[in-house]
Amino acid sequence: MTIAYLGLGSNLGERHLNLIYGLQLLSSSMELVQLSSVYETEPWGYTEQPRFLNLVCKVETDTLSAYQVLENAIDVERKVGREPNFTYGPRILDIDLLLYGDEVISTNELVLPHPRMRERAFVLVPLAEIASSQIHPLLGLSIKDLLKQVPEVKSAKLWAPPFNRDTL
Repeated sequence: MTIAYLGLGSNLGERHLNLIYGLQLLSSSMELVQLSSVYETEPWGYTEQPRFLNLVCKVETDTLSAYQVLENAIDVERKVGREPNFTYGPRILDIDLLLYGDEVISTNELVLPHPRMRERAFVLVPLAEIASSQIHPLLGLSIKDLLKQVPEVKSAKLWAPPFNRDTL
C-alpha cells in the first residue's frame, strides 16, 4: 500500500462544492484516508484573482503508480470543469500530487516531491495538519519544520473543519 498526499484548491464558482466533487471523484480510484480542514488563502503567483479554498487529502493505493495518480488527478480536474488557463490563473479545481510514498521523481511529466510545496503556506498548512511528522524525501525535514520556514503562514485562514469522508 502506498500513501500519497494531494493538494486541492478552487477559486472559481462554488469553491466548496468543487472540492467535494473532486474528492468524490478521487475516491473512486483510491482510498481517501484523511482530509485536512479547508483553508481560505490568497492566490499565489498571479494575485489579481479570487481567494482560494484549499485542503490536503491523504490517500492510499495498492494499484496506482505515481504517474497514474497524477493522470487521475488531471482527469478529475477536467470532470469538475477545469479549462486550460494561464500559469497560476484562476481555476475551478486544481489538484497537485505533493508526495507519493518517499519517491523522488524528476521527469517532464512529473516531479516529486512537488517542487514548490515548501514555499507555499496554502499547501503546508493543511498538509501539516494531517502529516506534520512526514519527512520531505529530498530535504530530510518534517512538514512541521518546513512550515516554520514559510513567512505567509498567517495568510491561510481556517474556513471549515475537515469534510466527513464517509459522507462525500
